[in-house]
Amino acid sequence: LAVSNTSIGRFNACDRSPKDSMKTEIAPTLLHAQDPDLLRLVEARHYNPLHILGRHPSDDGVTVRVFLPLAKEVWLEPEHRLMHRIPGTDLFYWTGPADTVATHPEIRWIDQWDHLHQHVDPYSFPPQLDESELAAFHHGEHVQAWRLLGAQHRVVDGVEGTLFATWAPNAERVSVVGDFNRWDGRRHPMCSRGYSGVWELFIPGLEPGALYKFEIRNSLYGTIHVKTDPYARCYELRPSTAARITGESSYEWGDDQWLAGREGWQHSPMSIYEVHLGSWQRANDGGFLGYRELADRLVEHVSGLGFTHIELLPVTEHPFDGSWGYQTTGYFAPTSRFGEPDDFRYFVDRMHQAGIGVLLDWVPGHFPKDDFALARFDGSALYEHEDSRRGEHREWGTLVFNYGRCEIKSFLISSALYWLKEYHIDGLRVDAVASMLYLDYSREPGEWLPNQFGGNENLEAVEFMRELNIVTHRECPGAVIVAEESTAWPQVTRPTYLGGLGFSMKWNMGWMHDTLRYFSKDPVHRHYHHNDLTFGLLYAFTENFVLPFSHDEVVHGKGSMWQKMPGDEWQKFANLRLLYTYMFTYPGKKLLFMGAELAQPWEWSHDTAMPWHLANDPARTGLQRLLGDLNRHYRALPALHQYEFEERGFSWIDCHDASQSVISYIRKTGEEFLVIALNFTPVPREKYRIGVPAAGDYEELLNSDAECYGGSNLGNGGHLNATPEPWMGYPASMELTLPPLAGVVLRLTNHG
Repeated sequence: LAVSNTSIGRFNACDRSPKDSMKTEIAPTLLHAQDPDLLRLVEARHYNPLHILGRHPSDDGVTVRVFLPLAKEVWLEPEHRLMHRIPGTDLFYWTGPADTVATHPEIRWIDQWDHLHQHVDPYSFPPQLDESELAAFHHGEHVQAWRLLGAQHRVVDGVEGTLFATWAPNAERVSVVGDFNRWDGRRHPMCSRGYSGVWELFIPGLEPGALYKFEIRNSLYGTIHVKTDPYARCYELRPSTAARITGESSYEWGDDQWLAGREGWQHSPMSIYEVHLGSWQRANDGGFLGYRELADRLVEHVSGLGFTHIELLPVTEHPFDGSWGYQTTGYFAPTSRFGEPDDFRYFVDRMHQAGIGVLLDWVPGHFPKDDFALARFDGSALYEHEDSRRGEHREWGTLVFNYGRCEIKSFLISSALYWLKEYHIDGLRVDAVASMLYLDYSREPGEWLPNQFGGNENLEAVEFMRELNIVTHRECPGAVIVAEESTAWPQVTRPTYLGGLGFSMKWNMGWMHDTLRYFSKDPVHRHYHHNDLTFGLLYAFTENFVLPFSHDEVVHGKGSMWQKMPGDEWQKFANLRLLYTYMFTYPGKKLLFMGAELAQPWEWSHDTAMPWHLANDPARTGLQRLLGDLNRHYRALPALHQYEFEERGFSWIDCHDASQSVISYIRKTGEEFLVIALNFTPVPREKYRIGVPAAGDYEELLNSDAECYGGSNLGNGGHLNATPEPWMGYPASMELTLPPLAGVVLRLTNHG
């Protein structure tokens, strides 16, 4: 039975250019049920189905071949020409004059249940992916790989459909499976693109909304792996795991003005409200709210408190609620828990139009072992290392990316850039950077392998992070990349051309731990731990720091912020007010996890909403009012934000008064300055003298013990006077009353 014009050889038709792929002339041959090439197709092992299927020139004009498991009868349209079955197979063919068959013929067929189907033959389309883009991906230089791989809804030769592509270099065969082909891996085998390791197939007629995965047969072991698409832009609702085809977004953004004003963040206020969307608020029935409703509610709350930004715990798709999003499986998709991709676009846009920036927690440090996702994607350790001493975090039960592999760089950098470009995200907080930097992170001896020089530094991860920061800052000016990094690794936030890692900012974990340790002490013991307050200024300007009181500090037995504070209820609230006053007047950007404004009396739980019923409690209302005022002063007063990363923005007045547990300092910009004095004991300090830069009248801008904040209202009546009496190295000084467990902020209003 003459059904081919080519000798069956191991060549890759997909390596030909599209214009030549339908013109190749090869010698006639016969196909029968025992033919090795046909057997590979029938057994779903063929790396190049275009070699057999589709429209091929023949001695009689043209031959069209289709492979349709479960088909009873098949016709070639438009003239309803019956196609013949090769005995013992599900391969059907028709041969006839070339001018009677369309370039992309339509196939009509009846299945075993007498259901009628009709489609344009997917194997009549030549390869679509550009060779130069494949080369860029292969060499780790493609930084927008979401435009190359995944499911791209497009029109080819006037035919609408979806182009699928995935990277699986160790596969013998890859197929697209979905609700459109009964999840049958025999129906839509993909075409190998040779050295790149990429497989592709254009399927006509597939529209957005269809569910799909990739079925992968490993070339070495012949094992079958059904995987969701790593580049998918949308997934079905968990616990289901299939990817969903999406079209190009038609969302009309309204945040041009916001995006144009993002640069200059180094000298601008940045006060961040960290949010877990699944537990910030819930619907009346206990279910999740959608992105749109969350946006409208969050805008009102965050604006009322005066924060400049929100930071979202990961909304990248993840299967397990209890991971809070930190075990990501969908690096290009907002989780479907809260709606569709355009709903998330609305969320970001709504924030921007209200003057609120949006940062996103992003997790390139590890990924889960779930069988449906990245783990052993093509039957081999593809995204991870084969050796568990490099490829696994046993403490977390997760796998580690192989940062030295070029295609992994393309994948991760593209993911970062995708959120910044496609969703207008203002910055990424890179999770667990320390675990990426050190090969022995959380590993015992014998559980890790040293680098090529015998050290514990992950040199491949270092280069990846530098490249990540170079690309994102170049492509998205004004966006920030923040490192959660808890070690003494040098120059995390210094430029790569100076040997740094190139991050915009870094969480100040040392300051956070010292501060919370200090505040946990009963005030009677605090004078023994005064160094916890002052040590941080020795390194405060070595990096661009964010001061974080994050979600990690209110879980796993650590207690809520309110629970950490010692003393009775009054002292707990006073300590919290003092803590936030200290934080907002200390150099560095600010971050507070949701619930801090409510003095949440128990640890955060991802399963329930925050205790909003406590919001009207007078003490908590006062705390929220204080946070709002701190945010407004921080935003309005350049002395508090202009030089947060530079020594010229800070100077001590007195850091040595451990006996009374008092510190005082200056925040300044140019000739403008603020005086801050903080009393960390419940003992009022009357006539407490401090030095100041100038004599004159001073306004008490803020007193955290004020009655409106729930305090005792002890203070200075709103005004003080400094005389030209030198003190503590300053030309003038003043006596003031320091309220118990409170801080005051003073501003010069009239020179003496």
